[in-house]
Amino acid sequence: MASVDFFDRELKLATADLEPAAINALLANFARDSVREVISSGRASETYERYVNGRQGALEDTVQAPGPIIYEFSLWEPIITFALDELRRRSPVRSGRFRSSFIVLANQRAVTDYDTIGPDAEVIITNFQPYVRKAENGLLGVKRYSIFDGAKRALASRFGNEGRNAAAYVFETRWLDVQAGVHAGMPYVLKRQGRRKDRQAGIPITYPAVVINQV
Repeated sequence: MASVDFFDRELKLATADLEPAAINALLANFARDSVREVISSGRASETYERYVNGRQGALEDTVQAPGPIIYEFSLWEPIITFALDELRRRSPVRSGRFRSSFIVLANQRAVTDYDTIGPDAEVIITNFQPYVRKAENGLLGVKRYSIFDGAKRALASRFGNEGRNAAAYVFETRWLDVQAGVHAGMPYVLKRQGRRKDRQAGIPITYPAVVINQV
């Protein structure tokens, strides 16, 4: 808090003899220079939302001192990379096919460039193999619910309410219907008749998934 107070005093001294319009311009230029610096240094993504005096998307030049000007950066890349690493680590080994079959969806569309995902998107990570349900149910040599549900718990501990970045993201495990067109192999349609109503021949399977939303 001492450093914040010091900066506030310095700012008041620097703008003491300036007109309001000049102060606004100084604040806007400082904000633009600061966000440019953190992006070019690699400390922040190029994808962000800007809030000026509480107005989403407003330009820095419209600021009325003392502001604030707030940049809400997308942090999807490190979170999704961690999730995929955790899912693969927990997956059955065998041929390695399952481990290489995870896909990332943002607002129901497959995506590979995670920095392009907006802050308000819902991110889904699932696996397109038709035996994904067997894997999550513990029938392929790994513990039941240890893949997707286990990865969800690890994500919550690292990035969610249980971690240092508290309340930034919400992580869930869901079993989802996947629409045709998301991936060539999805949705898989059951060929054999099962005992349960949701396992009858001709019915598309549901897919276990980790679902991530930013708060």
